[in-house]
Amino acid sequence: MHQPTLTLWSDSCYFSPYVFSVYVALKEKGLAFTLKTIDLDNGNHLTPGWEGYDLTRRVPVLESEGFRLSESSAIDEYLEETFAPPVWARLYPHDIQHRARARQIQAWLRSDLAAIREERPTSVVFGGEKKPTLSDNGRMAAEKLITTAESLLPQGQANLFGEWSIADSDLAVMLNRLILNGDEVPERLKEYAAFQWQRSSVQLWLALSV
Repeated sequence: MHQPTLTLWSDSCYFSPYVFSVYVALKEKGLAFTLKTIDLDNGNHLTPGWEGYDLTRRVPVLESEGFRLSESSAIDEYLEETFAPPVWARLYPHDIQHRARARQIQAWLRSDLAAIREERPTSVVFGGEKKPTLSDNGRMAAEKLITTAESLLPQGQANLFGEWSIADSDLAVMLNRLILNGDEVPERLKEYAAFQWQRSSVQLWLALSV
């Protein structure tokens, strides 16, 4: 079975939650890939000549034998369709409604909850930093995240859909922005995030950001 040559571009600190999502997806699929980095702090991603410049000038960027793609959820879906189950491991639920819900969760986490992303950056999650008390907007966003996550996660289940999906890893990152900072989060969601954090694909990413 032919596997195309894959290259994943990441931020040099390995703090991007979006690169994290694609990295986990590649590892879960069991795909070989080359990992390259670009320094976002120095603005190298804004310099013509690298693979993502003509796309969105952001990471992640996946390169597959001349085809380049950016935006993490688009890459996750591309990987699922290109390296499809049952030959390759599944990233999204088998059930079509669950699959749509997983994609909804991914889109929501990327487009909403801005106050959490601003006040609890992923340097908290992947770098061990601690941030001050949430603002009023931050508390409102945290309440929305917690309420929504509790409604999405079935009682007594360790995953959103009875089986792991990439949406579980993405949701765990957002919850861990609060949990790893010491903010108040219900025990059930702490246990869920901790369980997701133990996947080998996640642990491999965490080892990069040490």
